[in-house]
Amino acid sequence: MAGTSGFSVSGYGPERGLWATLVARDSLARRLDWPLMFSALALSAVGSVLVWSATRNRTDLNTGDPYHFFFRHILNTGIGFALMIGTIWLGHRTLRGAVPVLYGISVVLVLLVLTPLGATINGAHAWIVLGGGFTLQPSEFVKITIILGMAMMLAARVDAGDQVHPDHRTVAKSLGLAVVPIMIVMMMPDLGSVMVMAVIVLGVLLSSGASNRWIFGLVGAGVVGAVAVAALGVLDEYQINRFAAFANPELDPAGVGYNTNQARIAIGSGGLTGTGLFKGSQTTGQFVPEQQTDFVFTVAGEELGFLGAGLILLLLGVVLWRACRIARETTELYGTIVAAGIIAWFAFQSFENVGMTLGIMPVAGLPLPFVSYGGTSMFAVWIAVGLLQSIRVQKPMSA
Repeated sequence: MAGTSGFSVSGYGPERGLWATLVARDSLARRLDWPLMFSALALSAVGSVLVWSATRNRTDLNTGDPYHFFFRHILNTGIGFALMIGTIWLGHRTLRGAVPVLYGISVVLVLLVLTPLGATINGAHAWIVLGGGFTLQPSEFVKITIILGMAMMLAARVDAGDQVHPDHRTVAKSLGLAVVPIMIVMMMPDLGSVMVMAVIVLGVLLSSGASNRWIFGLVGAGVVGAVAVAALGVLDEYQINRFAAFANPELDPAGVGYNTNQARIAIGSGGLTGTGLFKGSQTTGQFVPEQQTDFVFTVAGEELGFLGAGLILLLLGVVLWRACRIARETTELYGTIVAAGIIAWFAFQSFENVGMTLGIMPVAGLPLPFVSYGGTSMFAVWIAVGLLQSIRVQKPMSA
């Protein structure tokens, strides 16, 4: 008999649903990965304080309310947490069957960005205006649908026992599924999101057991594609300038290199323990642009110092560690691929965000997961945590 929610748990038999799981010996609460949950919550909590520090004096942004971004960040976290719970309740296996619908919706949403509904924010035409001051960045949800879609295709015959590894035709189809939204996002152009999606695709293929020829071919195609994009003038001038400033930080310190230079000054002035919360001269003086979003790590570096910034990196490390453990312990290829895609996403985006504040990576306009201000990005990362928790919940306890 089917369970009341359609949420079946591996190890209890296909007839056991969510309610049966809750009353079983191994309860849902016991199966959840609490270190992952607490680390993600801690990052969001720290982020709310950093966002508050970065925006409390920004009357040009906060409409005169110093708590505006602080409460909005908490609200975004609350909505994201609710989405995580909903994802756990549905289960990654249920979502597997809904992938075609989710994929279609995500493609339509990114296409809407190219219509008059689209809006340009910080140089990137990547948002949809919803009204009432709310915007949506569909590329954040595309990251999830690429992971789920490729995992569904690559794992279908392997989990059914028909194959040991995905064959070449299956891999080609999965790459085709990913290329469509990536090309649309490239047309915006949202280079930062494209970079993350490319890393996600690579992580998915690596975890699927696909032939190494596909991996090397994908890396080669990426290099050729990057050269072609630069040669064909697909990138906007500000994006080209960002790479030029990365290659030569002294090229235009008052212009294209300003953000990175100010970020380094802010982080360097924090020392070991920081200048104190709300006491950072760079943050209070508003010298670092977009400090509540892309450059939120500079607030931690300046006001909380090496120890505070190190705590953020430690918490991100715990999230990745627990995700890696979930990927390793699951008994189905589908769950392994989904977890690996999320790991690739979180790892690269965190490295890129922190790296661009330190000058070791080009500025790409990517938020720091769980920490930076932004509704859509917050919703997406918490949905990803929900997927990880679902994989953890639906595996046998003995695995």
